[in-house]
Amino acid sequence: MAKKEITVSEAKKLLEDIKEPNRFQLRTLEYANKFSKVNPSRAEELVNLLIEKFKIERRDAVQVVNCMPTSIQELRVFFSTGMKKLILTSQLEEMLKTLDEYRGS
Repeated sequence: MAKKEITVSEAKKLLEDIKEPNRFQLRTLEYANKFSKVNPSRAEELVNLLIEKFKIERRDAVQVVNCMPTSIQELRVFFSTGMKKLILTSQLEEMLKTLDEYRGS
């Protein structure tokens, strides 16, 4: 079985499909309902778009989609630690525009 990072929105969709969830699954679904920021059907699309368009790693794209930052400063946090590649301000601005297209959908 392969492992793959998924967004909170995608987890929400998976949890909603469980016919008789246990207490842990119900609690996790409650969290996902509260914190999912993008429609589950568009979350994977946005993750893939960020990976392709900005050449970032999947785990970073998933975290960006989970948080849906609204400013350059918020977005820069995801790329300022560790051995991550440098993302130019112009690229971050373009990334914000991309996120805005998916915001609230």
